[in-house]
Amino acid sequence: MMNNIYKKFEKASIALFALVSTMAWAVNDLPGGPAVRQLNLHPPVTKIAEEQVWLHWFMLIICTVIFVAVFGVMFYSIWKHRKSVGHQAATFHESLKVEIAWTVVPFVIVILMALPATKAVVASKDTSNADLTIKATGYQWKWGYDYIKGEGEGIGFISTLDNAQREMSNSGHPEPTDDYLLKVDNPLVVPVNKKIRIITTSNDVIHSFAVNSFGIKQDAIPGFVRDTWFRAEKTGDFHGQCQELCGKEHAYMPIHVKVVSAEEYTAWVAEQNKKLAAKQDDPNKVWTMADLMQKGEKVYAANCQACHQPNGKGGGPIKPLDGAAVVLDADKTKQIKVLLNGQNNVMPAWKQLSDSEIAAVISFTKNNWSNKTGQMVQPAEVHAARQ
Repeated sequence: MMNNIYKKFEKASIALFALVSTMAWAVNDLPGGPAVRQLNLHPPVTKIAEEQVWLHWFMLIICTVIFVAVFGVMFYSIWKHRKSVGHQAATFHESLKVEIAWTVVPFVIVILMALPATKAVVASKDTSNADLTIKATGYQWKWGYDYIKGEGEGIGFISTLDNAQREMSNSGHPEPTDDYLLKVDNPLVVPVNKKIRIITTSNDVIHSFAVNSFGIKQDAIPGFVRDTWFRAEKTGDFHGQCQELCGKEHAYMPIHVKVVSAEEYTAWVAEQNKKLAAKQDDPNKVWTMADLMQKGEKVYAANCQACHQPNGKGGGPIKPLDGAAVVLDADKTKQIKVLLNGQNNVMPAWKQLSDSEIAAVISFTKNNWSNKTGQMVQPAEVHAARQ
């Protein structure tokens, strides 16, 4: 019986290996991101990343030489002076020369390793004289980007996992794709050959902003502001992920940086400013139910359904919205305050959404699924609650 079980397990393992191998071959290397069967570091596109790659190999070679030398001498001594060929153990106490040697030699090696490493660390912390300063705020589970100094000052947006990728993951049978779980709706756009300072913080738990091709990794900690920088020397798309375990959606928090030419960046800034002007809320505008529902459905899909699910049922510590007391309550300000301020360290604050977006998504939840309250929230009500 055990033999039959073993054979079935062996066949299943072979089938699984064949399936995984097929999927691996179906996916190509992602420029600026992971490669199939990648063993080495990402190709560097900044001076800091180049130094890190050089340091990686420098340290590896030194450690390998030390390993081979020490164990080579040890095994040679054991073999050459073994008891079976008549060698007797020597009896001696201390040797001043040997003690000086085994103190000085490791000290010199450590200094040789520390000098270039210290130089790289100091350079990576020098965020002065930046051409562009961007604040990256971690949310569960997306990134918020605010351009606070330099060309593009005033631009701000949320970057979240592309909804099609989310659906692929939820299906349990994702199609092989080069950028699986790395595609976002709004990439971070920066100009090439400019010093970009990234200020990191968090709205909820500890996150970590990291892009391997740039050689940067900086924790985003609630209540603290920390910074790092990079200067990309090539245009293209470069991918990273949150590298601090931040909750159940940790794997769905990608970073996509799009490096463009100076001319393309200027054009992008102009386009974003037009979009911001078009999105400016008119506090006096009264929306219809149809418009609120249409806009609210989009806001919900982009920001809410990752936790509350498309059917509004929630799950685990995430409370359902379908049939929720706060959603059905006639006092609309209760739900407005939840979105603006968060709740119970599980629901994050959504102050970064505009008044019309918050009004629309609340109206959507109040009139979707089994919630048929007929209630509407206008942007003016959200604007008043912010005060």
